[in-house]
Amino acid sequence: MNTPQTTVIDDDHFHDECGVIGVFGHPEAANLTYLGLYALQHRGQESAGIVAAEDGKLRSHRGMGRVADVFGSKDLAKLPGTQAIGHVRYSTTGGSVLQNTQPVFINYRHGSFAVGHNGNLVNATELRLRLEREGAIFHTDMDTEVIVHLLARVPGNDAGERLAAALEQVSGAYSLVCLTETRLIGARDPMGFRPLVLGRLIDSGGFVLASETCALDLMGAEFVRDIAPGEMVIISASGIESRMLAPTLPRRMCIFEYLYFARPDSVLDGIHVYSARKRIGHVLARLHPREADIVVPVPDSGVAAAMGYAEASGLPFELGLIRNHYVGRTFIQPAQRGRDFGVRVKLNAQPEILRGKRVVLVDDSIVRGTTSAKIVHLIRAAGAREIHFLSSSPPTIGPCYYGIDTPDRAQLIAAQHSVDEICKMIGADSLGYLEVDALYEAVGSRSLGFCDACFSGDYPIPVAAERNGRQLHLLKELR
Repeated sequence: MNTPQTTVIDDDHFHDECGVIGVFGHPEAANLTYLGLYALQHRGQESAGIVAAEDGKLRSHRGMGRVADVFGSKDLAKLPGTQAIGHVRYSTTGGSVLQNTQPVFINYRHGSFAVGHNGNLVNATELRLRLEREGAIFHTDMDTEVIVHLLARVPGNDAGERLAAALEQVSGAYSLVCLTETRLIGARDPMGFRPLVLGRLIDSGGFVLASETCALDLMGAEFVRDIAPGEMVIISASGIESRMLAPTLPRRMCIFEYLYFARPDSVLDGIHVYSARKRIGHVLARLHPREADIVVPVPDSGVAAAMGYAEASGLPFELGLIRNHYVGRTFIQPAQRGRDFGVRVKLNAQPEILRGKRVVLVDDSIVRGTTSAKIVHLIRAAGAREIHFLSSSPPTIGPCYYGIDTPDRAQLIAAQHSVDEICKMIGADSLGYLEVDALYEAVGSRSLGFCDACFSGDYPIPVAAERNGRQLHLLKELR
């Protein structure tokens, strides 16, 4: 008899996206890429891959699981060369299977080409149908493969020109790292939905492309600049060339990068993520003052905002919930599991901290509300007298189609219920959300240009959601 297993999922949080790394001009490029992927592991845990180039030949190694599961010293030894790209994945489009791991690696009439993609193409289905009618054979169900099929069909004197021509046909969010036999290429979509930064390796003088600056720190690279929306950079032995892919469009960086996705120690488009999250906590304290005894975060995503709330309110900050960081994606169920077992395997409430207390509980978001209800129950069972739940993001009322997996609108609790109704559904004594205007006060001026479609319904790129039918899940493991 097989022992049943449970998948550890927290569906009250946005899911990670993907992370990309590129290295040029280092004698151990694959090893360095491996370190960069470690730093970006929070952006995807389903699969990992590296492609390296040496003497005009590209070699790859990819696998399911986290970086440490996929790569050992022997695997990295088989990836020689001074340039490489890497990818950690959470599936936006395409299933979580080996054939959908990235980077995507092809050989075509112009040579070899590999690409790693963070984002989501909203017209991928239409392009795929057109390409299939023209005779294209797809090996995956990822939108990323659409890019390489377009690349193989367009004219151009070099890989940069061909990639630019291919990207003219796609619509949506993308930050790309690409590798040829002699070049590392990075590209960011014209609205800059997803981050991409350029760094310089301190020891070798080579270059790094990465989703976040936290990867540069581990790789021994210094930050040079953000890749601009609509920019392509081509790095070769001759240096760095910059090209603009499209006319300038209004910047629309995903606001949830600052709320949740990015690691707190990263700086994205000039904004320090940790500081922004603490400022959100300050604003929450002003908007939602509570008569309480302690401030408790839902770890790890609610920590910085809870610290900010405690700092602004003068209330003590306490770790009333302790997270088990060593639980994988699945675990074996006991025969007699109690209520909220899936949450308790990740989080443990501390009665010594919570008993008899009026608690301000801070989390980054509420999506379906199911896990929020379980956490409230967990804290109340530990003896808390009152629980005042605060979300450091506004109510999520719409799906995302630009690289975040969301359930449809009918499953989003804030799209179907009032704040008072949600408060009762999750079992809290009070509930407060961050307001959209207050979010911009904390993160930066609205004029900087952000995408907040999941909160406002204002989609920068129009999408017929039901027609497109491809989006990520808003499902996530507790961090």
